[in-house]
Amino acid sequence: MAATTRLLSRLALVTGGGSGIGRAVCQRFASEGALVVVADRDEEAANETLRSLSRDHKVQEHMAAVVDVSSKQSVENLVAIIQRRYFQPASVCVTTAGITHDDFLLRMEEEHFDKVVQVNLKGTFLVTQAVAAAMVASGVSKGSIVTVGSIVGKVGNIGQVNYSASKAGVQALTRTAAKELSRYGIRCNCVMPGFISTPMTDKVPEKVISKMTSLVPLGRMGEPAEVADVCSFLASDDSRYITGASVEVTGGLFIG
Repeated sequence: MAATTRLLSRLALVTGGGSGIGRAVCQRFASEGALVVVADRDEEAANETLRSLSRDHKVQEHMAAVVDVSSKQSVENLVAIIQRRYFQPASVCVTTAGITHDDFLLRMEEEHFDKVVQVNLKGTFLVTQAVAAAMVASGVSKGSIVTVGSIVGKVGNIGQVNYSASKAGVQALTRTAAKELSRYGIRCNCVMPGFISTPMTDKVPEKVISKMTSLVPLGRMGEPAEVADVCSFLASDDSRYITGASVEVTGGLFIG
């Protein structure tokens, strides 16, 4: 963990904060002095993350909240709760909430396609829209929204026609949001992880993992903390002249 306090007193919302990359982002942000709102559809997981957060600064009144990112009402309720609790909107937001329902194109159930797009793409849209609206309404001068895409959104992946399509959409959404929101001082960037060790990859068979790892030039899976490091950079003033960018955190996977 870095000893920096570059996010000191910044209010950060992290969706999907209950596990994996989201939990690592929450922990990294807290270690850098941010007040963190851990949002997840799993209340127990969100509270578990909350208990793990550092509180080295007296202003760090973190909170956990339940949200279904695919529901506009749920997202708007969350934004309203944050406003009431802290008397300000989040000035940093990271959208790590995501799901998979893998199957081959010829066997993919329509409902599994729809569900993945609803959570991964529509969810990113709803959170970005609601958070940005709150920032604009309160005149936040330095907002940063970091979306989480995936390298498979760029290159595709067998068995993930729904997931790769949703993540390609996240990248395009982020670029458009960056163009529209820059006039309000809000930056939007996309992080594109490769093969990261998370609860999502725990379900993947060992032989598939070793095949995947053999494709990575750095020769290993990534850690959630390594994605969190990049999110922290993009959330902070260290990246103040970066917007509309997609940063690959892949160990060199699919470098070309």
